[in-house]
Amino acid sequence: MIVNHASILSVDYFISYLELIMKARQLSLEEAVFYMKENFFKGEAFLYGEVTAKHFEQAIQLLKRGNFK
Repeated sequence: MIVNHASILSVDYFISYLELIMKARQLSLEEAVFYMKENFFKGEAFLYGEVTAKHFEQAIQLLKRGNFK
């Protein structure tokens, strides 16, 4: 997937992306988060900016609590 470095990715984007990874690769949320950090963010939390990193963390918390959509 190509991501424009100038755009801010939303919480909903990350919820959908994490759900897709969990289903497609049959991973737990924790494993999907690790996968995203290594492959999407390439080990650099702020690769796509501070707001995008914050949205990623918010998506994780919402998925953990089941408070989304």
